[in-house]
Amino acid sequence: MSVALVSGAGGLVGSEMAEFLVAQGMDVVGIDNDMRAHFFGDEASTRWRIAEIGQRHRRFRHETIDMRDAERLQRLCASLGNNLGVVVHAAAQPSHDWAAREPFTDFGINAVGTLNLLEAVRRHAPKAAFVFLSTNKVYGDRPNQLPLEEKETRWDIRSDHAFFARGIDESMSIDQCTHSLFGASKLSADILVQEYGRYFGMNTVCFRGGCLTGGGHSGSEQHGFLAYLMKCAATGSPYRIFGHKGKQVRDNLHARDLIKALWCFVSAPKPGRVYNIGGGRRASCSVVEAIALCEQITGRPLKASYEAENRIGDHIWWISDISAFCRDYPDFHSDYDLAAMLRDIYETGLPRWTRQA
Repeated sequence: MSVALVSGAGGLVGSEMAEFLVAQGMDVVGIDNDMRAHFFGDEASTRWRIAEIGQRHRRFRHETIDMRDAERLQRLCASLGNNLGVVVHAAAQPSHDWAAREPFTDFGINAVGTLNLLEAVRRHAPKAAFVFLSTNKVYGDRPNQLPLEEKETRWDIRSDHAFFARGIDESMSIDQCTHSLFGASKLSADILVQEYGRYFGMNTVCFRGGCLTGGGHSGSEQHGFLAYLMKCAATGSPYRIFGHKGKQVRDNLHARDLIKALWCFVSAPKPGRVYNIGGGRRASCSVVEAIALCEQITGRPLKASYEAENRIGDHIWWISDISAFCRDYPDFHSDYDLAAMLRDIYETGLPRWTRQA
């Protein structure tokens, strides 16, 4: 297990995982072609993060490959061969709104790109642990059909419901609901990853994440909720709230805690697994609650506006139940609560935002 391959290596999860794997003594090949700049503009570019990792770690090698380029992925995996022991697939087009503008690009990257990588790994390193960063958007807007109640600062599920204490588990249906095109492309990839585990016996896993965050996130309005919100609060930039009175709830997980979960699987893989992963109720917040916390940390008011129309497929309430993962990997625990996550985003991001201004 001497070589690891990380796609989306300049993104939040990919970059954290690349640095972690180097620290474990592995050589890491990072795939990233800075598509985030194409999706969301220069403010979301991952170039700075790739350069930073390259400067820090001699065992990190960067490859500029588009996930839609099956031939190049095949050549890369063939060159690594059986030395390839870990694959972390974090590359994606991550936005609901953007997917609707370029559906072929979205599906090509998220679904076809995942198939390209799965097949390259199956042919050249079939025993590798294959970790896929899926999303809770595979459930579409099904969570909005839960019995929700409006509170002063958030929506919440009824306290007598089975999901109240621990959140939503993997039993939730993916059918008869609106996913957004992004949710559909990620669901296609999710099922492919499961199938390569079940049909071919590969060590695959789908981590269906909620809001993943941390200081390494290049947040933008269309992706990266807490990182973008904190950036707006710190720099005085305007922030738009979309629908649900700003009371829509997310649970949040720091990328470093997610990396610990991924490493648990890599260390003892199980074929075809699927896990919801997130910070749970203790790390949950609504948009308006997050705004108040950001204002408290930055010491300045946020310039917020409200648009009544919510984004298509947007969850009103999502809290992840990670019980299934913890049953398989009982040593896992998360270190970051919500306040610690926001402080990390602020302290890490402020020097970069100041340089960009």
